[in-house]
Amino acid sequence: MYTAVLLCAPTARSLDPALVESLRNAWGGGDAIWLSPDEAAEFSLAAMPDNLEQVWQSCQALGVDLVVVPTRGRRKRMLLADMDSTMIEQECIDELADEAGVGARVKDITARAMNGELDFDGALRERVGLLKGLPESVIAKVLAERVTLMPGGKVLLATMKAQGAYAALVSGGFTAFTAQVAGMLGFDENRANTLLVSGGVLTGEVGQPILGKQAKVDALEQITARLGLVDADVIAVGDGANDLGMLTRAGMGVALHAKPAVAAQCGVRINFSDLTALLYVQGYAKTDFVTSNLG
Repeated sequence: MYTAVLLCAPTARSLDPALVESLRNAWGGGDAIWLSPDEAAEFSLAAMPDNLEQVWQSCQALGVDLVVVPTRGRRKRMLLADMDSTMIEQECIDELADEAGVGARVKDITARAMNGELDFDGALRERVGLLKGLPESVIAKVLAERVTLMPGGKVLLATMKAQGAYAALVSGGFTAFTAQVAGMLGFDENRANTLLVSGGVLTGEVGQPILGKQAKVDALEQITARLGLVDADVIAVGDGANDLGMLTRAGMGVALHAKPAVAAQCGVRINFSDLTALLYVQGYAKTDFVTSNLG
């Protein structure tokens, strides 16, 4: 059995019931269940539709995300998340580069690395090298003035953790940022690279070994083993080429507002909704969301 989920941007609330009914009838699905009025609906399917990709493209043209997932085991026991452009709306290294006056150059390298055009380790070393001499205090400035949380993140963490799930933040970025973001959102642990500092300024070097694509897979393996879980228990979310290892390994890999080359390799693609989409695709209704005490 499978479940089809249709979603739109929470700010738009423009999911047309006629679209849901038309698709349900065309695919011979079960009764539609509205997870959130005008925003998210689902219905059961006996088999994976042959024309899913064609229908997905049609839905995209309407501003609707369409996901079809196995019904069994939908609700996951662990969240494994990327940080930059996933749990936050920025790429931290790009923001640091702006402060250092090399923003355009670094942003171009970041975009190419996240799209899989450049080797991640080499691209990271090159970008960090351009930050040499930047005062360490700029990190706190960027966190305070430039970094904003991706909508839906606090609700995602609070709701999954209320159901006993474990949450890990794994980033190719830097511990100076992941420690703060993990604390703000309620992650149980975080892993990232270390910016080396000497005399209060960045040295232009990154601590070894570099946490890249394989390190995210390693995190999945190590944490699930420690918790007595398996890959199928994990929902992973990311947007860049260095996330593909964990996205394709996890029981449910979600490409969120991802680079085209990344989204093409993932079964769950979210382009319009926010991080609450990860709850809807697991079968949570909006009435299940934990929203109290979120600040």
